[in-house]
Amino acid sequence: MPQNFPARLLHLLRSFPLPPDPLPGAVEVRSSFQDPAVAAILTEFAQKYYRTDNQRVGVFGINPGRFGGGRTGVAFTDPVALTDICGISHALPKQRRELSSEFVYKFIAELGGPTPFYEHFFLSSVYPLELTHAGKNYNYYDAPALIKALWADMRLSLTQQAEQLHLRRDVAVSLGRRNGEFLTKLNNELGLFERIEILDHPRFLMQYRRRLLAENVARYVEVLGGLI
Repeated sequence: MPQNFPARLLHLLRSFPLPPDPLPGAVEVRSSFQDPAVAAILTEFAQKYYRTDNQRVGVFGINPGRFGGGRTGVAFTDPVALTDICGISHALPKQRRELSSEFVYKFIAELGGPTPFYEHFFLSSVYPLELTHAGKNYNYYDAPALIKALWADMRLSLTQQAEQLHLRRDVAVSLGRRNGEFLTKLNNELGLFERIEILDHPRFLMQYRRRLLAENVARYVEVLGGLI
């Protein structure tokens, strides 16, 4: 097993298995980490922001979206945020902002910016690979048959992240209430974290609660700031 955090993270994500059988409902799965360009971006990001072996709080979203983490390899980080906020240059097309990424970097800014934030937190997903259906983002919990098909892999994902990345065990954070239900159930089976904090998902807040943006960002800052 690699010794430093960036190398362990890259090894975990690049070696995470694709499902052995086709997923139900014509859901497609993709590991962007197999793309050398994405692996290079993730490596540079991790060496810049995850270079210390601090015990970080795991902050878990659902699964990567095709315009954010699915494109850059960095959770909740679209190509614009990657360059303009994180200072990582790349050749990816900069199109529209990804809503979740836009929200995430608003509360990261309020917590001091990427450098101090990533010293204390590890942004990730319950299921680390990109899921799509008919070319659109799909969530692991959108169909009961998909949950069943991916359950063992989600158990593996959380166990590997907690153990191999030496995450804090006193608490983990769910981004999304529906996601939090399944993260809690998984954690009850695995016993990895003492408690789960559940926050509304960034995309939900940006899409349906945008008029309350300042209040929603403040709520994130209150909860996450209290874990530092």
